[in-house]
Amino acid sequence: MRTDALRPLAGRRLLIGVSGSIAAVKTPLLVSALVKAGAEVRCVVTPSAAKLVSPLALASLSRHRCYEDADGWDSSCSRPLHIELAEWAELVVVAPLSASSLSRWSQGSADGLLASVLLACECPVLAAVAMNTAMWNHPAVQDNWARVKHFPRVVPLEPAAGLLACDRLGDGRMADPLMIELAAVSLFSRGQPSPDAKRDWTGLRLLVTAGPTVEPLDAARSLSNRSSGAMGVLLAQAAQLRGADVDLVHGPLQVPIPWKEALCCHPITSATDLEAVLKDLQPKADAVAMAAAVADLRRSIPATSVKEPKALWLDRLAEGWELVPDLLAGISARRTDGQRVLGFAALAGDDETLCRIGEDKRQQKGCDLLFANPIDRAGQGFSEPLNGGWLLAESGPTSFPVTSKLHLAHQLLDALLGLRPSASTSC
Repeated sequence: MRTDALRPLAGRRLLIGVSGSIAAVKTPLLVSALVKAGAEVRCVVTPSAAKLVSPLALASLSRHRCYEDADGWDSSCSRPLHIELAEWAELVVVAPLSASSLSRWSQGSADGLLASVLLACECPVLAAVAMNTAMWNHPAVQDNWARVKHFPRVVPLEPAAGLLACDRLGDGRMADPLMIELAAVSLFSRGQPSPDAKRDWTGLRLLVTAGPTVEPLDAARSLSNRSSGAMGVLLAQAAQLRGADVDLVHGPLQVPIPWKEALCCHPITSATDLEAVLKDLQPKADAVAMAAAVADLRRSIPATSVKEPKALWLDRLAEGWELVPDLLAGISARRTDGQRVLGFAALAGDDETLCRIGEDKRQQKGCDLLFANPIDRAGQGFSEPLNGGWLLAESGPTSFPVTSKLHLAHQLLDALLGLRPSASTSC
């Protein structure tokens, strides 16, 4: 079991650039989280950022000195500091990226230590922009942002909507530190030995389902399952970070709320709700990943609006049930030309049983790919951070050893693109 997959940032060298947005007050939380994840962290602050967040605090949290503009001209240094830092870093994270720093970067200006590092670095850059809504919407800022997003190795983190420090309600809030950490983990989960920032899903739309469905029984009771929704959400985020436009249709989730940032979310409750949303969204998708754990049964008689006495439920359990329609088969039957479909099957048994049942399901449901993952093995599957199993395709089964769900998400995205390695084994 790849338990090391849970710490993909361990030993990695991350340079955090902090520019002059009030969102800089959140950067210490990010630095602390990255250090706890095992990363080696160094920080660079612009003069305006140093007025908002203490360089001493960043130094204490990162366990390393925090660099300022004046340090770039230290006569005791044998090499230019911006070159040293740019070559040291495996990943640069600019959080927050202010309008001023964005302008300098987009125009190729080396005015300041952070600006010089951004021009000199040849590693991936995570850019988490943050500013007032009116500033963000200004055409000049939008032009600068569009230019930066097309730079090689840049992974842009769009601002979120919310209440800003200026009391404005709108776009401009920096991505949550948990989302920035997830983006960093995603880059290292995908690339070995270096982080991979290719945006190979750009121009494609992915439709993902995640989490359980819930079938009401009465005003208090319902039928559902133990799915947390993590696999589907991470699949959606991995695709979004690789450039895809993503629709996430989800039931009740048990994942950090920031993991849903930048996704177009469509919350649902029952299988009926899910089916209706899928029929609306499927025609626009280039690929569909059905990771939701749909309940198998529902009441054929509408649920009552009151809580029924417990004594009545022995009779209720013996009558009035129906099977939920096979939504994956319906997706496959309705798919458009060129649309790829990935299904999931939670199964039990040994590997031979998984492959046999999984392939039968793939053919019955008509999907291109079906990922069969065991839920009867300790430490993986429902509500666990790890997962593994077999990917069934017309070309045969491929074993996916137990790893983090985020790493597995990237492997499945590669398979959907037809880019996965040819090394497959048989059961």
